[in-house]
Amino acid sequence: MISIKDLSLAFPGERGPTTVLQDFDLTIGRGEFVAVVGASGVGKSTLLRVIAGLVRPQSGSVVSDQGPTPGRRPYALVFQDSRMLPWRRVVKNVEFGLEGLGLPKAEKRRRALDALALVGLKDKADRWPHQLSGGQRQRVAIARALAVDPDLLMMDEPFGALDAITRQTLQDELVDLWQRTGKTILFVTHDIDEAVYLADRVVLLAGSPAGVRSEDQVTTPRPRRRDDAQARATAAAIRDRLSDYVEQGAGI
Repeated sequence: MISIKDLSLAFPGERGPTTVLQDFDLTIGRGEFVAVVGASGVGKSTLLRVIAGLVRPQSGSVVSDQGPTPGRRPYALVFQDSRMLPWRRVVKNVEFGLEGLGLPKAEKRRRALDALALVGLKDKADRWPHQLSGGQRQRVAIARALAVDPDLLMMDEPFGALDAITRQTLQDELVDLWQRTGKTILFVTHDIDEAVYLADRVVLLAGSPAGVRSEDQVTTPRPRRRDDAQARATAAAIRDRLSDYVEQGAGI
């Protein structure tokens, strides 16, 4: 679905440009769940912003097999912070992502409510953001992304600020949502165990400038158990590789 070829990106600085990504290649298949892991500051979030068109690379290409479609957006991005607008009710926060698509008011309302139903919050549609828990606010952020019917759903540490129990609950809900909708998901996390639990494939981003250092297929059958020995072994191997890069000074 997405093909990234020879991507290079640098940011300006006082001592000259700093290259973050260089000769970066990655392909994501339609309907695939791909997780990207790596040390803090390696460029994981930057990669998502390049794909979304928020940051322009110096060279290379990001090619999608899906052209523009009226009433939809090709990509949607979910952040660690739910980024809800406190002066808008829940349903209006979800509708916010639909603005600019030229949809009738009734259609925006219907799609927002349908998206809230997907994440189990349709009954909270008329509440204010401050009346929701942290986990519920993240569900609203996911609903806002789903409402635009994206081909690719990108998630940037979406559960990183949540407590352990809520995080595990939302992980399970995300897998169920992915299986029900068939969306393609690109999920950034620093938590390797989370990546292996969720994804079909785990991409290790490391180096300075960064590139893909390994790709691991996760073959553990679904539904998965967090204490599965095969999954633990996969996570341990990825963790060891990342540690090697950090020790070499190439992972940060």
